[in-house]
Amino acid sequence: MPDPPDEFDWIASLRPLTRGDSRALALMDDAAVLPGRPGYDLVISKDAMVEGVHVLAGESPEVIARRLIRTNLSDLAAKAAEPFGYFLMTAWPPAYGEAERQAFARGLAADGEEFALALLGGDTVSTPGPLTVSATVLGWAPAGRTILRSGARPGDLLVVCGHIGDGWLGLKAALGEIDDPGGALAAHYRLPRPLLSLRQALLDHANAAADVSDGLLADAGHIADASRCGLAIDLDRLPLSGGAAAWCAGQDDRAAARLALATGGDDYAVVCAVDPDGEDSFVNAVGSLGLAVAAVGRFRVSPGLDITVAGTPIGAERLGWRH
Repeated sequence: MPDPPDEFDWIASLRPLTRGDSRALALMDDAAVLPGRPGYDLVISKDAMVEGVHVLAGESPEVIARRLIRTNLSDLAAKAAEPFGYFLMTAWPPAYGEAERQAFARGLAADGEEFALALLGGDTVSTPGPLTVSATVLGWAPAGRTILRSGARPGDLLVVCGHIGDGWLGLKAALGEIDDPGGALAAHYRLPRPLLSLRQALLDHANAAADVSDGLLADAGHIADASRCGLAIDLDRLPLSGGAAAWCAGQDDRAAARLALATGGDDYAVVCAVDPDGEDSFVNAVGSLGLAVAAVGRFRVSPGLDITVAGTPIGAERLGWRH
């Protein structure tokens, strides 16, 4: 029996089911865009989590709920959409009784309050398998101005907003595999912060964008594919947190370390395409929000992905996480 397709091959096989509806964005984005109220488009995105796959087995139900909300909101952040509500699906295993479900609800309430997000409906069922939850988030973007993956142009800079590598290192820290003084890396993995504050900067300057969930190389590659461009990336330019920089400094193979950070995923940074003439304005706008920002590559006409570290070309067996 042949191996089943991975997630991206499976998604590609479903494109005929869109029946050519442009609102589906050919299933090449992390959202659908529909006409909404006057002057705005409705942006809709959906993600799921399975305990032991997307979150640690035995994780606090409250943390699982907040991580679900935040990772879903990250998709809207990359679209420059302002979130307002969500639909929820929960599949409860036997171990999740009343106390665990109430803890999950407290997590939803905490982030609903923080991000002004209303629960609009959903479904709840039981399952013999691991806890499985999913959210469908909704947001508003100015009509015709949603930032998609497909808008990059040859010559645009590839710019990263936020840190790269903290998600992957945070998972290793949460598992006790690396030192994490102060716990910042593990905290980032458990409760990433969606970069919703980027909305106006993206609207003003970005031609395309994606959030970094599968890994920088994978998600930048999604932009290049949707935009029919090639891409060159210099991993020496990655914006790193203090924890990631310290981890890198302790590795013998600089190229392998940088590649691991760029493919690990779970960063929930935003990577975007910016016209070189607007680079300074964009960098200043993002920097004023207190976020790390760095141009790490450039889109081009010729297809493919070129990766360098310290000027030396390197190969990558994988670009990021694939189910």
